[in-house]
Amino acid sequence: QVQLVESGGGLVQFGGSLRLSCAASESIFSFYRMGWYRQAPEKQRELVATITSGGSTNYADSVKGRFTISRDSAKNTVYLQMNNLKPEDTAVYYCNSLRLGVSTYDYWGQGIQVTVSS
Repeated sequence: QVQLVESGGGLVQFGGSLRLSCAASESIFSFYRMGWYRQAPEKQRELVATITSGGSTNYADSVKGRFTISRDSAKNTVYLQMNNLKPEDTAVYYCNSLRLGVSTYDYWGQGIQVTVSS
C-alpha cells in the first residue's frame, strides 16, 4: 500500500510562510499526478495544487501567486511552499496521489493542520 506522510504544518502569523512536505513510500513518478488538497471545518475538501509526472502544475485561483508546488524525485517528496499566508488558508492539508491503470488508485496522507493567525 502506498503511504504518504505530510510534515511541516503548524501555526503561523498572517503574512508568514510554511513549507509542507509529502514523503511517498515509492517513486513519485509512479503516479499520474500528485498534489495537495485542504479542508476547513464544515467545508468540502478542495484542490490546492497539483503536479503531474511530466511536471505540469495546476493551482486553485485562491492560492495562485502565493503557493508553489514542487518535487524532489531523489527523496520521493512533493512540497508545497506557502507564502503570504492568510487566515482563510487555515485548514487541514492532505497530500494526494493518483495512479491510473487497469484500476484507478487514489491515495491520501493523514492530513496536517495549518493555522494562520491574525
